[in-house]
Amino acid sequence: MPLSWNEIKSRALAFSRTWADAANEDSQGKPFWIDFFEIFGITDKRVATFELNVKKLGGAQGFVDLFWPGMLLVEQKSRGKNLDGAFKQALDYFPGIAERDLPQIIIVCDFARFRVHKLATQETIEFELKDLHKNIKLFGFVAGYKAQTIQPQDPVNIKAAERMGRLHDALKSSGYTGHPLEVLLVRLLFCLFADDTGIFQPAQAFRTFIEERTSPDGSDLGARLAQLFQALNQPEVNRSKALDEQVATFPYVNGKLFEEPLPMADFTSAMREALLDACALDWSAISPAIFGSLFQSIMDDKARRNLGAHYTSEENILKLIKPLFLDELWAEFRKVKSNKNRLFEFHKKLRLLTFFDPACGCGNFLVISYRELRLLELEVLRAGNSAGQLSVDVHQLIGIDVDQFYGIEIEEFPAQIAQVALWLMDHQMNLRVSEEFGLYFARIPLRTTPHIVHGNALRLDWNEVLPAQRCSFVLGNPPFVGKQHQSPEQKVDVASTYALLEGGGVLDFVAAWYIKGANYAKANSNVRVGFVSTNSIVQGEQVGVLWGWMLAQGMHIQFAHRTFRWSNEASGKAAVHCVIIGFSPMQPERPTIFEYDDVDGEPHAALANNINPYLVDAPDIVLPSRRDSICPVPPIVFGSMANDGGHLLMDDTEKTALLAECPSAAKWVRPFLGADEFINNIPRWCLWLKDCPPSELRIMPAVLIRINKVKAHREASTRAATHALAATPALFGEIRQPTGRYLLVPRHSSERREFIPIGFLPPNVIVGDANLCIPDAAPYHFGIMTSRMHMAWVKYVCGRIKSDYRYTNQIVYNNFPWPDFSFNQPVAHTGRSQAAIETAAQAVLDTRAQFPDSSLADLYDPLSMPPTLVKAHHQLDAAVDAAYALGGGKKNYKNDAERVAYLFELYQRYTSLLPTDKAKSKRRARAA
Repeated sequence: MPLSWNEIKSRALAFSRTWADAANEDSQGKPFWIDFFEIFGITDKRVATFELNVKKLGGAQGFVDLFWPGMLLVEQKSRGKNLDGAFKQALDYFPGIAERDLPQIIIVCDFARFRVHKLATQETIEFELKDLHKNIKLFGFVAGYKAQTIQPQDPVNIKAAERMGRLHDALKSSGYTGHPLEVLLVRLLFCLFADDTGIFQPAQAFRTFIEERTSPDGSDLGARLAQLFQALNQPEVNRSKALDEQVATFPYVNGKLFEEPLPMADFTSAMREALLDACALDWSAISPAIFGSLFQSIMDDKARRNLGAHYTSEENILKLIKPLFLDELWAEFRKVKSNKNRLFEFHKKLRLLTFFDPACGCGNFLVISYRELRLLELEVLRAGNSAGQLSVDVHQLIGIDVDQFYGIEIEEFPAQIAQVALWLMDHQMNLRVSEEFGLYFARIPLRTTPHIVHGNALRLDWNEVLPAQRCSFVLGNPPFVGKQHQSPEQKVDVASTYALLEGGGVLDFVAAWYIKGANYAKANSNVRVGFVSTNSIVQGEQVGVLWGWMLAQGMHIQFAHRTFRWSNEASGKAAVHCVIIGFSPMQPERPTIFEYDDVDGEPHAALANNINPYLVDAPDIVLPSRRDSICPVPPIVFGSMANDGGHLLMDDTEKTALLAECPSAAKWVRPFLGADEFINNIPRWCLWLKDCPPSELRIMPAVLIRINKVKAHREASTRAATHALAATPALFGEIRQPTGRYLLVPRHSSERREFIPIGFLPPNVIVGDANLCIPDAAPYHFGIMTSRMHMAWVKYVCGRIKSDYRYTNQIVYNNFPWPDFSFNQPVAHTGRSQAAIETAAQAVLDTRAQFPDSSLADLYDPLSMPPTLVKAHHQLDAAVDAAYALGGGKKNYKNDAERVAYLFELYQRYTSLLPTDKAKSKRRARAA
C-alpha cells in the first residue's frame, strides 16, 4: 500500500537535504531520480526507463532522460541550465511517442529547481528543491494518490466507455459472449481503475503486466489474465511460492469479484492493443456514478450510437436525495458539530442508515448517495479533529461503508456494475480521506459488499432483500413505460400489484413501485420513499386510481418536484417530463414543493401546508371520473366518430374530384374539423349523409363506391361493435353533431400555448371525435374556459400525451369549479360580474376575427401572438378573477399553483353539497 502523506513529506525533506548540492546531469541525474521515486516507497526501477531512444520532431534521434509511459516525462539538466530550452526539448520527443504512451506530466529540472507542467490543464508550477515537501502532492500519482474533483461531464467518461466498447466487440466477435463476457469486462473495469488509484502498486502495474508479461500477438493474454484473477482472489499467504513475482505484487482483493472461474478468453494482437488503449486513460478521473450506465450501454448496439443518453444526471439525483435525507442530515450536523458527545452519536447514526433502490440499474442513485454520505462523514471527522492533529487513525474512525446500500436490478450485468461502482466510489472517497488526514486509507482486501440482488423487483418481496424494519430510505427512478407500451411480460409483472387497486389497468408501469413502496413503508413508519417518475402519475385518470389508494394506506407526500424536463450530461437527451415525489406514513410538519417557472429551469422551494396528489398546496383530493359536471353548466360531449377507414373524409383534392364526377353530392358534403384541422386551418370535408334519402344516394355512384369501402372496412374489423356498424355504412359510426351553434374544444393541444384554442362553430361544420364540444354554450362559458384560471386547472389535472394537454370531459371539465355567484353576494353584483366576463370574452373573439388569414396555431403561438390578443386575454383574466373573488378567491394570484389551490378549495366546497353516489343511484332508480 502507498506510504502515508506524512511519511512521504518526511522523506521529501530528507531528499532535499541529500541532494542540496547536486549539479551534474551526467553523473548524478539517474541516481537523483531513483532516489526521488523512493520518496514514495517505490524501489522497483521498472516503472520508468532512463535514456529512452525516440525519434524527435524532424526525424533526428533523441534520448528521453526518464520516461514512464502514460505518466511522466523528465528532462534533467545540470544546475543553472535554461529550463525553457529543456521544456522545448521535452516537447520535441512527443512525435516519437505512441499516443497512448504520452505522459500526463512533464518535469524539467536542474537539481535546484523543478518545473512541473500538467498537460491536461496546461498548468505550470515551479519551485525550488528545498520546497519539494511543500509541493509533494503534485506527484501524488506516483504513489497512487489521485484525489481529484470527479466531473460527470468530463469527456473521459465517454472515451473510456468507447474504448471498453471496442474491446467488448472484439471479444464478442471472437465467440466469447454472454455471462462470461460481462464478468470479464467488469473485472477489467476494476483493474483499470485500480491501476490509477493506488490499489495496485506501483501505479500502472496492470498495464505494465500486460506489456511485459504477455506476447504482442495476444496469444497468451487470456491465460495470463486468468492467472492474475486467480491471484487477486487469493490472500498472499495462500499463494504459490513459485508464482510469477510480478503477479505476486498484486494485492488480495476479495469481495468475490474474482471468485468465479471463467472460460479462457482468446485474444488477438488487435484485442490486446484495445486493452492497452483502455489502460492508457486516466481512470482516476472516471465518475462511478455515471460510468456504470455508459458501460452498460456498450452492450447494446443501439444505445452505443447515442452513448450517454441513458444515464441519470447527478443534478437530477441530487434533486431527489437532498430533500429525501441529505438536507436534513446536514442540518442536524450543523446543530451538533460543536458538541463532541452529540457529534459522536450523530456519527453512529450515519453508520446505521440503510439505503434501498429497488430498480437500481447500474447503481447511480446509490453511488451518489454513498458519496454524499461519505462527504458528510468527512465533515464530521473534521469537526471531531478540530484540534488539528497531524495524523488521525482514520481506520478506526471511518464508519460508513458500502454494506449500508441495497438494490434490486432485473438484468445481471448492471447489477454487477452497481456493486463494482460502489466499491470504486468507496476507494475514491478513501483517497480523499487519505488526502485530508495524511494517513493512507484503503479497504483492500474488500471486507464488505453492497447488497445488490439480481432479480425482478415487482415479483420479489422487498423484505427478503432488506427488511422494512431495518430500512431508512427507499429511492430511485423506476422504469418509464406508459400503460399502452408495456410488454406482455411487464403486464404479468404488474398484475398482482395492480390487483390491489380498483381500475389499476390505467396505470403506467412506474406506479407499481409506488404501490410496493407504500406497502413496504407501512411496516415501518420511519421509512421514507422517494422516486423520480413520469408526471403522468399526477395527472388525469391515474391520480384517482393510484393516489386514492395511496392516501387510503396512510401515505403523505413529504416533498415534491413539480414537472421538469428530464436531462442528462450527454447529447441526445431523453425528452421526458418528470416529477419527483417523496412519501412516507409520517405526517410532515411543513412539506416542501419545488416549483419550476420553466421546465428547463431551476427549481425554487416553497413550504406548503399539505401537498396533494396534483402536487398543489391544497387538501388531499383526488378527482373522480364524473358523468356530469359539479356545476350547473351545459354538458360537454365528444364529437362524431367516422369509423370509416378514411372513406367518408376528404381533403380539398379528393372533394374536388368527387364533385367533378358527381355534382349532385355537393349538398351532402360538409366541412369537417378534427383538432388539427381546427387549430391549423386545414381544409377537410366529409360526406354527411345522415338525412340523405335512399333515392338520392343511389344516383350518386362515386358516393356509393366510398360507402361500399366503408362497409368493407367495418366488416373486416374484429371488434363486434364496429362489425355491427357495417349495416349502416353511409353514416358516421357515432353521431353527436349539435343542431345549433356549439363551442369546440380540441382534446389535444400543445403545452407551449398559454391557452387551449377553442371557438364557436355553426351546426353545418361537423365536429370530429378528436374534439369535445359544448352545445348551447354562451360567450360566458367561452370566457371561463379560455381564461388563465381554467388553464391553470388544465395544467395540473389533465392527462398528457408526451407533454401536450389531453383535455377530458370526465376529469377536467366535469370536476372544474366554476365561479360561485351565490356566495353571499347580491344578484346585481353577480350579474355585473357575469356580464363583464361575456364582454371580455366577446372582445377576445372580436380580436381574433381581425386576423382572418391567421390560424389559431398562429394566434396562440407564444412567439407570434398579437399584442392586441394578449391584451384582450389579460382583460378577460381580470374579469374571471374578479368573478372568483366574489366567491372568496383573490383578485391577484402569484402563480398558477395558487389559483389551483383555491380551485381545489372551491371544489371541496361544491362537492360537499353534492348527493352521494348511493343517493344518486336511488334517484336514478326512482326515475327509471
